[in-house]
Amino acid sequence: MWPYLDKAICAQIRSATEPMFAEYVGKYQIEAIEFDNLSLGTIPPEIHGLKVCETNEKELVLEPAVRWAGNPNIVLTLKLLSFRITIQLVDLQIFMAPRITLKPLVPNFPCFATVAVSLLWKPDVDFGMSILGGDIMAIPGLYQFVQKTIKRQLASLYIWPQALEIPILDSATVAVKKPVGILHVKVVRAQKLLKKDILGTSDPYVKLNLSGERLPSKKTTIKKRNLNPEWNEKFKLIVKDPGSQVLQLQVFDWDKVGNHDRLGMQFVPLKFLTPYETKEFKLDLLKHTDSYDPQDKKQRGKIVVELMYAPFRADSGKLEGTQDGYSRKESGFDRTSDSEVFGGAGLLSVLIQGAEDVEGERHNNPFAVVFFRGETKRTKMIKRARDPLWNEEFHYMLEEPPLNEKIHIEVMSKRTGFSFRSKEHLGNVDINLTDVVHNGRINQKYHLIDSKNGVIHVAIKWVTA
Repeated sequence: MWPYLDKAICAQIRSATEPMFAEYVGKYQIEAIEFDNLSLGTIPPEIHGLKVCETNEKELVLEPAVRWAGNPNIVLTLKLLSFRITIQLVDLQIFMAPRITLKPLVPNFPCFATVAVSLLWKPDVDFGMSILGGDIMAIPGLYQFVQKTIKRQLASLYIWPQALEIPILDSATVAVKKPVGILHVKVVRAQKLLKKDILGTSDPYVKLNLSGERLPSKKTTIKKRNLNPEWNEKFKLIVKDPGSQVLQLQVFDWDKVGNHDRLGMQFVPLKFLTPYETKEFKLDLLKHTDSYDPQDKKQRGKIVVELMYAPFRADSGKLEGTQDGYSRKESGFDRTSDSEVFGGAGLLSVLIQGAEDVEGERHNNPFAVVFFRGETKRTKMIKRARDPLWNEEFHYMLEEPPLNEKIHIEVMSKRTGFSFRSKEHLGNVDINLTDVVHNGRINQKYHLIDSKNGVIHVAIKWVTA
């Protein structure tokens, strides 16, 4: 690959130095600065070691030790008045320790979306510089000055945690939509609904959900024998893409027996909402999504709703790099008063990534069960696995931060066939959520209680609107 890398790197050098050279043209009697020759030679760098770093993120971190004693042909020409000064770089040697991060890991070839390259420390660069046949690096003090200048310039660019990011896959093809805000919905009332019951009335209720979501729809209470019901009921929905998602409203007539009749429906695109502003919508109910159906002339009544979109704060749970690993940004908050700093509604996201070394006595078909505030949620079951990967996320919309609360997670195994003892406990863990609220996010592996070597990998995030 070296001949191709040579050309690609030299093209980058030319494009990066052209504006730098242009700043000096016209000054100090300089007429032009240009490369006569620019090639990195035929000797490629050598990798003298490779370390693979394990993190809890979905990434692969490689740290090679790179040495290069090349034979580059780099000649720079400086046109000064009527003189032509040739500067040649000779005896170039470089030793560097880059960090190459492939992230995030995705199930699309080549299985990572971005390559991030940074330097763990200032690289060692040694070279000579020949002008008019003489090595000017022999001038006392000049060599040390040039060395420090080059290292300082390189350090300002890509010393870790700064990085050069190179996209490999289109973000649209690999992006997993994450919650970005909360939609507050108030179903106020409906007017002049259709009569569906024998006695000339209806028992209406409203179902609401966001497009693109597989979560169960939210429902209002049922208003018996009422064509002009008043609900004034409030709901919260998780928003993942306010630019494309649509709120779907459906009004049904409740029936004790058989299917419930749909009285009408309507849609509200979230792109019509201004963040943090409450807006009232008075909507004509339609038979179906095709509002221009000429056969649909029946008046189905109206529904009134109030909507407010609250995006999450941009600094919630933001990662900050440290030299030991990864830590959280404190968002500039003063920890003196938890009630002031962390108060308010938010979204708690629990990602059950996987487990390691979980083993049952009679069978090994593990699944995880999450218990929090009276709710029970479970992952899918992975058959015949000691190291299952679930990658399932659960969301909890809370009115206040879960300070001093714990979330309980159990790993179970279930026999696939019929058995009197079909379930088996493989281990459990209690996670304190105080650190999650303070730091915005945690991503750790926890040893399972009641398990010999079992470990579960959990990432928990708390964001506020």
